Amino acid sequence: VFGKDVILILILNNLSSDHKTVKVDMSASTILYTRRAVAEILKATTSVDLGSKQGKHIQLKIPYSYYGKYLTTDKRIQVTALCEVMHMHGVKLLVEKTIILEDTNIIIKIPRRVVVNKAVTLEISYANPLPEPVNRCVLLVTLMNQQVKIHLAQLAPRERSKIYFEFTPRRTGPLQLQVDFSCDKFSHVKGFVTIAVAPA
Repeated sequence: VFGKDVILILILNNLSSDHKTVKVDMSASTILYTRRAVAEILKATTSVDLGSKQGKHIQLKIPYSYYGKYLTTDKRIQVTALCEVMHMHGVKLLVEKTIILEDTNIIIKIPRRVVVNKAVTLEISYANPLPEPVNRCVLLVTLMNQQVKIHLAQLAPRERSKIYFEFTPRRTGPLQLQVDFSCDKFSHVKGFVTIAVAPA
């Protein structure tokens, strides 16, 4: 989840009956959705001894403090592990994993029944998932082809807050509501719901 430390586990298994030593070069970079690297955020090398038919786990931790300021709106991190079996020339294995960090920031609550031409109040809650405060918070609400920009107060680390948004639907059928939350540390965290508007 965005704002938390990322923990990965690499599992190495020696399928042979011979003892093996494996050198593992691990690296992590923030990337765009096109897989183009933005910044390298972690580099680590370790060596693992594997006995006959033995398996071992290697844990890799990427703290938020490493990736936070380099993450793009795509919220992607590419992790690679190059595993080289020592004393066996040319035996290498490359493991790659792309992580997309999830947002759990926007929660939209709508009443059970929404009726045409009758005012309805929605609850929109938003959060700062980071271990540091955020400023210049803005909520952009898009509904019925109109946008409302709402400037919000600073959020403390890990704080969740809420606002109430009132509108009157003018037609029956499905209505799409989209919420876009931005601040000085991250932008375009989205949430949306489809509201079923019933006849009066």
